[in-house]
Amino acid sequence: MSVPNPPAAGGVPAPQLPPPAPPVGAPQVVKKTNVLAMVAMIVAIVGFLFACIPGALIVGWILLPIAFVLSIVSLFLKGDRKWMGIVGLVVSIVGTIVGLIVFFAVVATSFNDAFGSGETTISQPVEQGGDAEQAADDEQPADAAQGTRENPYPLSSKISSDDWTVVVNSRNADGDAVVAKANQFNDKAPAGSHYEIVNYTVTYTGDESGLAAEVQLAAVTSAGNVVNSYDNVVVLTDGIGIDELYNGASATGSEAFLVPDGDAVLIRVRPGMLADEVFVKP
Repeated sequence: MSVPNPPAAGGVPAPQLPPPAPPVGAPQVVKKTNVLAMVAMIVAIVGFLFACIPGALIVGWILLPIAFVLSIVSLFLKGDRKWMGIVGLVVSIVGTIVGLIVFFAVVATSFNDAFGSGETTISQPVEQGGDAEQAADDEQPADAAQGTRENPYPLSSKISSDDWTVVVNSRNADGDAVVAKANQFNDKAPAGSHYEIVNYTVTYTGDESGLAAEVQLAAVTSAGNVVNSYDNVVVLTDGIGIDELYNGASATGSEAFLVPDGDAVLIRVRPGMLADEVFVKP
């Protein structure tokens, strides 16, 4: 308890003395830093950086959930600088979204590298008397008007993607005898339909190796129905299987399509699982 200063002589009040110092050992009020919020913010920033690196995504995916949980907990603890917990929470959420975007971009790139791009180019056969300049003009992207159902390419056109080159060599519109001769267990064509045989050549042009089955052919009727060779499986003497081919290797064989009688067909070619489809008129 402070004692008032006694009046000085002559009635003049004495100067005020400073208050006495608190006794030794008395508690002092000190602001505490929210250490958990600081740790959450640092972990979130580090996780965000790793989430942006394709080769280190897994590290980011481990750190970001940890930062998210730490940030939530830090907001309920006593202490100053809770803003760091809020920053950690926001960065962990944004980092997770960025990590997902990077992940899907990496997956899409890897899938595209494995199966080739969707860009398909065509080189039409040069007729007798044609020149090299005309052949160069014929090579164009498959998304042009030609190559559609309305304007298909002719037989012997080279249909190419990054990994495959396909040439439809011929089509036998009366393939019942071929199917019957190839294997005695092949089913006969039901009444009102017949087999058509398409012969084609595939050449692998990719970096590693590929399976001939990656090239897909189908017959499309004038009514718009798609007929696949596996709809009615028959065994042919020269059928193309799942041959593995390295760069420059080719395989030639045939597929049989069960087509309704009196229905004209086009051959739909897809030179690779992700490549653009192109129509060929047999």
